[in-house]
Amino acid sequence: MLQRTFILLAVAASAAALAACGSDSAEAPVSPAGDTAAAGNDVLARLEAEAGRLLDGGPDAFKDRLAKLRGYSVVVNQWASWCGPCRFEFPFFRRQAERLEGRVAFLGVNSQVDRADAAAYLRELPLPFPHFYDRDASMARVFRGGRAWPTTAFYSASGELAFTHQCAYATEAKLAADIREYALGG
Repeated sequence: MLQRTFILLAVAASAAALAACGSDSAEAPVSPAGDTAAAGNDVLARLEAEAGRLLDGGPDAFKDRLAKLRGYSVVVNQWASWCGPCRFEFPFFRRQAERLEGRVAFLGVNSQVDRADAAAYLRELPLPFPHFYDRDASMARVFRGGRAWPTTAFYSASGELAFTHQCAYATEAKLAADIREYALGG
C-alpha cells in the first residue's frame, strides 16, 4: 500500500511540474546544415560509439563537443535520476534520436546527481547517445539549463543556441515539433 501511495504521489508531482513549465527563447537565428561529409560522419560515429556513457570534462568539454558537432543540429537534454518528468520523457528522446539518426545529434547532460545513480539510471533507461556528467550544473548553464528539470536546448547546425525549453515535454509530438522548428529550422 505504501509503495502504491508513493507512486501516486510521484505521478501527481510529475503532472504538476509539467503544468508549471514554460520555455525561454534565444535570439539566435536557426541556420541550415552545412557540408558534413567525411568529418561529420566521424563525429556522429563517435556519438554512436559513446551511447549510454557518462562523459567527464566539465563545461569546456561540453563546448568542445558542440564545436565538433558544427554542421549538425544538436538537441541537448538535461536530466537527473531523481526527476520524475525526466523519466517520463526519456522514451520520446530515444525514439526521436533513432528517427533522426544521421541528421540531428543528441547529447544528454546529467546534472546534480551522484555518478553511480546516474549510471544506474542509464542502464535502466538507455538512450542511443552519450551524456555528460555535470555534478554542479555548471555545464547546464552553458545552454540556460539548471533552473528546471528536465531542460532541453536546441542548437542550429551553425552551432548557435536557438531555443531552451524548461521542463518536460508532455507529448513526443511537441518535442518533434520543437526539433523541426528550432534545430532543423522549420
